[in-house]
Order: sequence, then C-alpha cells, then structure tokens
Amino acid sequence: MDSEDTQRASRSERVRRQELHLDGRDDLAARAERHPMDEMLREDRLPHIWCPGCGLGVTLTCFISALQKSGLDLDKVCVVSGIGCTGRVAGYIKLDSFHTTHGRAIPFATGLKLANPDLTVVVYSGDGDLVTIGGNHFIHAARRNVDITVICVNNFNYGMTGGQAGATTPVNARTTTTPYGNFEYPFNVSSLAAASGAVYVARYTALHVRRLEQAMVEALLKPGFSFVEVISPCPTGYGRFQQQQSGLETMRYYRDRGRLRSEADVHQAGIVLGGDIIEGKFVDLERDTFGQAQESGLKRAFDKPGRDGR
Repeated sequence: MDSEDTQRASRSERVRRQELHLDGRDDLAARAERHPMDEMLREDRLPHIWCPGCGLGVTLTCFISALQKSGLDLDKVCVVSGIGCTGRVAGYIKLDSFHTTHGRAIPFATGLKLANPDLTVVVYSGDGDLVTIGGNHFIHAARRNVDITVICVNNFNYGMTGGQAGATTPVNARTTTTPYGNFEYPFNVSSLAAASGAVYVARYTALHVRRLEQAMVEALLKPGFSFVEVISPCPTGYGRFQQQQSGLETMRYYRDRGRLRSEADVHQAGIVLGGDIIEGKFVDLERDTFGQAQESGLKRAFDKPGRDGR
C-alpha cells in the first residue's frame, strides 16, 4: 500500500469512528481522538488567528482548566473581551461571551453583573484594551469593587495592529512606534489594580502554568474585583525587537528571570526591560463588593423610621 492509499485509509477510519460515535456504538474510540477541552471550544471558529510562539493558547488552556476545577455552574459564566489578539478568547470559548468595543470590556461586564448578580462575569483581554484604551474604566471598577474577575494578558504592545507601544511597554523597549526605544514610563499593572482597590491581585508568566491556573481558580471564586496579570510572549509584535525572535526564547527568559515572591511589595514589582519578573499573589483581602455595599446601604436608608420605602 503506497502513501496515498495509507492516507486515504486513515481518513476513512477517522470518518468511521466519528459515525460510530454519533451512533453511540464506539464512544471510547471516538473520544480518544478528541482533546479533553474540546467541549469548551467553538470548533467552528478554529484554527485560531494567533501567531506561532504566541502565549495566548497557553493562557486559554489555563483558563479553561481553571473553570473546570472551580466548580462553577458554566451556564452562569460570561466572558467579556475587548479588541485585540486576547479579545479573540471570547469568540473561541464555548460560553456566553461578548466581544465588545475597544477599551469598553469592563463597563460592559459591570452592566452584566449589575443586571444579573447571579452571573460569574470574567473580563479576558489584553493590556492595550484594559489599561491603555480602557484605563479609566479599569481603575473605577476596582475602586467600586465590582464583583468581576479581570484577566489581563500583558505582552507589552498592541500586537494585533502592528506592534505599537502602549501603556505597559517598558522604558527603552523598541517597538514599531518607538524604534529608538520607549521614552515613556509604563504602568505596573498589578500595582495599579492594587492601588485602585482590587481585593485579589496576582501575576504569573505564561510559562508558570500551574501557578497561573491556581491563581485563576482563586480569582474566579473571590468576591469582588479580582485581577490576574499574565505576562505572555508576543514574538511577532514585541519579542523580535528585544532579541527574542521566537516564543521559545521568551519562555527561556521567563524561566531564567521569573522570581516567585508573593510577599513582595507589588508597588515595587515593576517590570524593567531585561530584568527580573516578580511573580506571585500580591493581594488577597476581604471587602464588601459594590453589590453588597449597595444592598446594605439601601436597606439602612429604607428601614429608617418614617420612611415608606417609596
């Protein structure tokens, strides 16, 4: 049997197994050809648009695993994304999801949570969308302690639109809009979240997947504004200008320069070009959510003597 015949036979066997699976006669054989996370993905949207070496597939795998381990009712989980490479997650995951306008994922998610407090609302977007274009919404949602989880994939540039510098691009980093190096001071995004009032703040790289997955589980189950920053490779838009031509080279950098220091002061854990990346769980505290504060405040107001509640 030549190579063409072998390939044709292989395809026929795959079709046969799929048909058997549909008939329920050979479920084990059919399931053996499917990935355990396939049920959580919109297969009609695949293959994805992400570049070779991009860390977004890794972060999405961690997120799906975290959802599965969280014990949450997935019928009540909503995912909201803005514009950008990370924003494609809302289109790929098989949950109620919303792909919103640039920088407006958090106010959209806030509206969802206020309209239906029983939902678990997750914002999954990039640094450009969340803290450059959408920075004002970010700080005020954290200040109010809106009960949503925000996952920010930080790759230090606008990856989808050409690799321009953004609010997280390190000083001296070269991008398409900073060919001589970036002269602006960047946000320390985890510090910004903590200073604004987030009750849970963690940061991990896309290499340290077990810790990242655990942080996502904790954030999903934490009442209030929880925030996870994911440091992720973008070899096409950012890494190639920093002598990291592939995602593998960036992962090696994470291995060599990642420092687990959960006890670190998050406000001193900024990211410097070529320097250490401080990782860990920086904030984990208890505070009434916006919804709880609103409910108790209205109860006090309408329970006063002489008030008829109208």
